[in-house]
Formats: sequence, structure tokens, C-alpha cells
Amino acid sequence: MSDTRKPSNPKRGSTASDSRPVLISGGAGFVGTNLADSLLADGIPVLVFDNLGRPGVERNLDWLRSTHGERVQVEIADIRDVQAIRNAVHRSRQVFHFAAQVAVTTSLENPSVDFEVNLRGTLNVLEALRSAGNPPPLVYTSTNKVYGELSDIVMRRQGDRYMPRDEETARNGIGEDRPLDFHSPYGCSKGGAEQYVLDYARSYGLPTAVFRMSCIYGPHQYGTEDQGWVAHFLIRALQGKPITIFGDGLQVRDVLFVEDLVKALRLAGDYIDRLRGQVFNVGGGPAKTTSLIELVDLIEELHGRRLELKFAPWRTGDQKYYVSDTRKLARAIGWQPEITVRAGVAATYAWLLMYLEEKTRYNHDMAVEARTKRF
Repeated sequence: MSDTRKPSNPKRGSTASDSRPVLISGGAGFVGTNLADSLLADGIPVLVFDNLGRPGVERNLDWLRSTHGERVQVEIADIRDVQAIRNAVHRSRQVFHFAAQVAVTTSLENPSVDFEVNLRGTLNVLEALRSAGNPPPLVYTSTNKVYGELSDIVMRRQGDRYMPRDEETARNGIGEDRPLDFHSPYGCSKGGAEQYVLDYARSYGLPTAVFRMSCIYGPHQYGTEDQGWVAHFLIRALQGKPITIFGDGLQVRDVLFVEDLVKALRLAGDYIDRLRGQVFNVGGGPAKTTSLIELVDLIEELHGRRLELKFAPWRTGDQKYYVSDTRKLARAIGWQPEITVRAGVAATYAWLLMYLEEKTRYNHDMAVEARTKRF
């Protein structure tokens, strides 16, 4: 049995007596907002660095400000702005780099922008670290898409899901030793960026580490058809709209509730010396998986009504099965995901229900005000 106790005495990234903020690029996004909230609740100042380019993130930023007040520092800027990210990095104690172009479909439509944001933007962050007198630790979030389609893994159908025939893969998931196979411009840009992050630890001694993420979900996620599929399914259900499934719906993912991810990120920041120059698969692991069809069944149970489904062809680079082997991270920092799929989806459903009700009331009030002004 592996030892998953938390290591003692973090040497770099400790936040107890440092007045500088923690920098979160993409800090108004879904993961950034949840991490910022956790840090701010513990009295740790946060610098949110975001260009507010993704729909809905202004609401996240407003919520952080209203909840935590002056402890939230905000820089409305783009990671393609070399001087802006340099200044932000130089004034920070830790860096969590989340800012990215996040959709495979968008990368296929405009690979140049995908490259500039994901690869050039990450290089800008790394160069900012390298130019700092005392470089802050950096945790970068990559993606399981760097492993490609995983088409060599032979599948069998088990109920409403695919399962690998190989018992080791079915038991533990996909490990970090899996060969990389970038598919789509998005896979190339994220994969290239993570390799730069790892090499800057090797070539320049920077305190950097990479999380290869599986499917993250939870409050403050405004999921779309292209990204954030758990939240997207829930939103469509709450709006009474059909859900489009690309493929046959039997594809399986390990899903990780954002509260569990935040715990992993904060541990990684505090124990960066144990993780320096390494990559870790991060997700719900074999115990917290769902197929698309199984998620629909769970949503129908929560929602109390049947959902309308539409099916479309498979999308480029889609994996029939991806489950993270998280044992390496568990050994390093003692982290294990705790929130079950049912509990996490229920919590996300409740949050989205509240959000959509508030949005409806706001739109109604704005419409009434507009009519009143006309008369």
C-alpha cells in the first residue's frame, strides 16, 4: 500500500507570512474563481489576471469582489501582453497559470489564436518567472488531450459505458508514462506549453509543475457544448433544451469536483519542491467516473423529468475512455479526491439552478426598466 500522508515542512510557496498576492492567470474563470475564493477565505491576497474574454466570467469577478472585498486585486490584461504578465509575476508569491484557449473546436477554426494564447502566452509567463529575482513557484494546468485518442486501448461495452479490456488500465487508469500523441491544434498548443513548463524547471531550475487535467466541474462553471460538458448538460436540462451527444454516449471520463481540485492545487503550491519539474495526472480517478449516458440518467433523476437527446458524429480527438491514474500525486502530496459523482453533480445542479433563477429575475427587471423608460 502506498503512503499517501501529506509531506511535512513545505519549503517554497508557503503562504503563512507573505503579504504578496497569489497570482492566478485566468483567475476570473471557473477554476480560477474557486481557487481564489479558497485562498481569500483564508486571508491570503489574490491577484486575478484575466482578459475577461470568456462569457460569464465578469459575474465570477463581481462575486469575488462582493464576497472578499479589497483582498481581491484585479488586472484586466492578456497573457499575450509581455509587460503586463511580467509585472504581475514579479509582485506575486505564487503563480497558478490557468489562462488559455480551452476548446478543441475553436482551435480547429483558428489555430493561430490558439497557438498565441496557449503556447506563446505560457512562454511569456515562464520568461516572466525567469526574469524574477526570486522566481515564485508555478503550477500549470494542462489536459488529458495530450495523450491523443488512445485508440490502441481495446474497449468492451459494459452496460452504458466503455471499459478497457486490459485489467491494469481498467483498475488504475491512464498513467503519466503514457506516450504523448497530440491531436488537434489545442492538443498541440497545450502539450507544447506543458513541455516548456517542465523544461524550464530542468534548464533554468524554476520551481514549476504540471497538472494534466481530466474533466473538472462545479459551481461558477458556465459550461458550453465545447468545454465544461457536465455543467453544459445540467444547464440544458434546467433550460428545457435538448442535449447533443457527440459519438454514442458510452465514452467514459473521470470527473473531479472543483473543491477537490482546489485542495490539490493548494497542496501543490505549498509543496512545490516535491513536484518540481514533474507532471501529474489529476482527475477523479477510477472511483469517480461516468459515461455521458450515465450522467444523463443522473441528471434526469435530479431534475425529475426526461431529457431530450440528439446524437452527432464523433469529434476530432475524442477519447472513448479516459480515466486518470492519480497515484503519483497521491504519493507526492497525500491528495485523494473525496467528492462522489452523485454529490458533486447534485451540488453543481443546485448552484446552476440558483444562478439561472437569478439571471431570469435580472433580465426581467431590466426589461421592465427599459419599458418604463420608454413611457
